[in-house]
Amino acid sequence: MKSIGEAAAESGVSAKMIRHYESIGLVDAQRAANNYRTYGKDEVAVLRFIRHARALGFPLEDVRRLLDLWRDRNRASAEVKRLALDHVATLEAKADSLRAMATSLRHLAAHCHGDARPDCPIIAELEKKD
Repeated sequence: MKSIGEAAAESGVSAKMIRHYESIGLVDAQRAANNYRTYGKDEVAVLRFIRHARALGFPLEDVRRLLDLWRDRNRASAEVKRLALDHVATLEAKADSLRAMATSLRHLAAHCHGDARPDCPIIAELEKKD
């Protein structure tokens, strides 16, 4: 059994996040006689799985579903694929939104003199009323 520090080092998930994941039921810790958390190889594998899923940007609700599917050896891969493709669509929409923001800011910056004058279209845009 590993301490929380050892599980953190082995999984790449911080001790703080391990405690959070435990508090929301994504991972279970055993308790030693001294009431310290301990983790076995299965729990460390779960933590790695969570880290990889989070690195791909999956929200916690999807991570929970993916964990359920991972644990279910009778799962239909179609459900895993659907979750992944739904997430891709969300990421692409977010990327489109970020590109639009960058285009707007680039346009505003191009029209800002960037000198000692106080006039600035960037500030003017930010102070607009909706």
